[in-house]
Amino acid sequence: MYNPSAEMPVTGTVEEVQHHVSGSGRGGTRFIIARMTSIALAPARYTAVPGISGRRMQICHLVFRGYPMNFRISLFTVLLVSLAALGPLMAQTTAPHIVDTLVHYNGDPAFLEKLIAKLDSVDAMGLLSTTPQDLPTVLAAIKQHPRRLMCQGRLNLDDPIALDLVDLFHAAGCVGLGEITSPLKNYDDRSYWPIYERAEKYRMILHFHTGIVNRMTPDIPSDISADRMRATTLDGIARRFPKLTIIGAHLGNPDYAWAAESARWNPNLYFDLSGSSLIKHQDDPTFWKSIFWWSGVVSLHTPPGTPNAFEHLVFGSDVFMGEIEEFDLELARYHRMLDACGVPKTAQDNIMGGTMWRILNAQK
Repeated sequence: MYNPSAEMPVTGTVEEVQHHVSGSGRGGTRFIIARMTSIALAPARYTAVPGISGRRMQICHLVFRGYPMNFRISLFTVLLVSLAALGPLMAQTTAPHIVDTLVHYNGDPAFLEKLIAKLDSVDAMGLLSTTPQDLPTVLAAIKQHPRRLMCQGRLNLDDPIALDLVDLFHAAGCVGLGEITSPLKNYDDRSYWPIYERAEKYRMILHFHTGIVNRMTPDIPSDISADRMRATTLDGIARRFPKLTIIGAHLGNPDYAWAAESARWNPNLYFDLSGSSLIKHQDDPTFWKSIFWWSGVVSLHTPPGTPNAFEHLVFGSDVFMGEIEEFDLELARYHRMLDACGVPKTAQDNIMGGTMWRILNAQK
């Protein structure tokens, strides 16, 4: 295995690192890896990198030092260079027509090209769910297409470095964390509170999977339970962390009523209707009026001054495994349901993008 410290001392300046990275090709990559191994011991030496604080660089080292060297070489250095050059990610000033809150990046750059073309065609922006490994590719795509892409970081709540990953995703410019799924404890378990507290500090969006979950490899044992991902577990999180914006994917399928009632009393809690639910009720799209029932109701039993009840929905396509066709299918299902339920155009505009656009701009 390559040992950078055996070839390069861990001294030197940031300017030296930048010079070698920009002019020495593979040798420059080795050089910056050698230098970055000393960040945790002397972070103050690295505060001069444009766009990256010494603390953020220290976080990057702490997050990745437990991974194999080949992983760090391929991700860690590229990520730091990307962070230094990226600049503000929230560059768009005109609201897109649609904000897709949940698109899963599958690691294939060709998928990004197809996605951007699709988003261009309908004036949409997509929030890409991405792993740390794929951050460099995603950040580069965001830099080239700031009107079409933003990112949210994918993490496991039970990962021992989850807090460091929150810091990393924030430092990289991710607007949120998601899709969060498959916890070993209920979402509202207090052991997860430090993660939520850190996300609230950064004003990040949390996007949770709720309800039934697929089982793609039924022959392999797994410790996954839909019971730990009930929509009701988000109620306690929303109340405990009122500055967090929380989205529950799939409206808690099949616990729709519980999900909607939780959102009714929590102004910081939203849901999307991606997945199978709109397919399940496609023959009776007015079913959803019984779930979002409180529009225009004036009562002590309903929060005063609330918008149209359906406005606790946001659009999410849940495109995954590169199936870009699902974007159009889900968009059509949303419109069919909203029209059948008589949802006013102003409310529909908020559901499809207006609400999320305001939330994203509030993060600036």
